This record gives sequence, C-alpha cells and structure tokens, in this order.
Amino acid sequence: MMKDWNEIATGLSRTMGQVRTGIPDAMKGFSALAKAATAPGVIDAKTKELIALALGIAARCDGCLAFHAKAVLDLGGSREEVMETIGMAVYMGGGPSLMYGALALEAYDQYAARAVG
Repeated sequence: MMKDWNEIATGLSRTMGQVRTGIPDAMKGFSALAKAATAPGVIDAKTKELIALALGIAARCDGCLAFHAKAVLDLGGSREEVMETIGMAVYMGGGPSLMYGALALEAYDQYAARAVG
C-alpha cells in the first residue's frame, strides 16, 4: 500500500471544516456548485463520479482520488469501470495521468476491501 486513502479523506475533511469556518460564504458557494453539478440529470450519479475521478487523475489531486474513488464504490461502480476511467484519463493526460491512475485504482481497491471486510 502506497497511501491510506481513507486517512487522506478523513484528514482533509477535518481541515476543510476549518476552511468552512474561516470562509463560510465562499464555501457555501462551492457547496452550491457541487450540489448543482452532482444533481440528478441526463448523466447518472455514478457516471458523474467516474468523470470526477478521471478529472482528479488528470489534475493529480490526491484528495480528489480519495473522495471520488469512495463515491464511485458507494454508487455501485465496479473495478472494471474504474479501469476504463483510468484509460480515458491516461489517453487525455499522458504519463502523469498513468501514475495517478495507478493511485486511483489503489484508492478504489482499499475502499472495496474495507466494504467487504
């Protein structure tokens, strides 16, 4: 295991709580944006989370991988869907996305193992 993705998500959640307190108006705006972007529509919630995971890979964002890999699993996303998502991210982002794609797979696998165990 390279990283503990649950610990990354937990630690970021704590720190983001401090940010919410420090800049409440900005965070309300961000929360409204997140709610609108993830709202049910033509694209289902799982597909939206797979897109977010791909963008997290391309942006090389550990926190994004931690949160969106868990969301994909919680919405019934399969390992195979994560693999295809990684493929698209690598196609669009090259070698650096391949490195973060491997981390995204590790995050998904950790969450899946905890869900079974």
